[in-house]
Amino acid sequence: MTYDERILNLLKELKPITLDEMSSIKLMNRLDTKYVTTKAKLCQLLELVKGKYYVQETNGDLISPYRTTYFDTPDHAMYMQHHCGHCNRKKVRVRTYLSSGDLTFLEVKNKNNHGRTKKKRVRVGGLDTFRDEEGTGEFVAKYSFFQLENLQEMVQNHFDRVTLVNYGKTERLTIDFNVRFHNYETGNDSNTGQLVIIELKRDGNVFSPICNLLRDLHIHPSGFSKYCIGTVLTNPTIKHNNFKMRVRYVSRFVTGIR
Repeated sequence: MTYDERILNLLKELKPITLDEMSSIKLMNRLDTKYVTTKAKLCQLLELVKGKYYVQETNGDLISPYRTTYFDTPDHAMYMQHHCGHCNRKKVRVRTYLSSGDLTFLEVKNKNNHGRTKKKRVRVGGLDTFRDEEGTGEFVAKYSFFQLENLQEMVQNHFDRVTLVNYGKTERLTIDFNVRFHNYETGNDSNTGQLVIIELKRDGNVFSPICNLLRDLHIHPSGFSKYCIGTVLTNPTIKHNNFKMRVRYVSRFVTGIR
């Protein structure tokens, strides 16, 4: 049995929760904590959350495919914000929920110097058409201070996501795996093998039932930006000194072009 098959079987043992039932925990203004681990460790975690967490079900599926395209200036201004350690960082992206009829949103993420993430989004028709839709340029300018006409496609990723919700409905846990990258500038592709990215999303420092379980499995907080790591893995010429340790760790799981 593959790890992916085992993950699905373990998810089937959790109680499902629908999108409508999760409407009270959108967490658009939230505190995020990321963890990086492996599919083997994820299987152990899923054993431990039985009786404590729901699994989100979307159109009958417990694992949902996503596609995200990140935009940046030709000189990689948003990438460099993150690389240089700026506390106030921005990301502009178009995300498509592939299991929901290709539902697509234009999103702007802002992370402030308190570690809090604010996400604004607006529904659009699709990646190929959103630039021509009314209001999208104003939306990007208002929330990112970048001009849409100055942004270009940089990195696209595809990944599979599982979403868990604790029984108290005070937090959401997203679990991403099978992450694959394509770089529009270089044409290079890469994937992340057995890597799993877990993100705990909650409003403020409320008690989190998952933290003790993660600690018991020796899964510790570790920053991970899909845009930045995907850029480094697919663009060998870009400056990445401050990401070297992170990329060295990730590279243990990666196959593909470096």
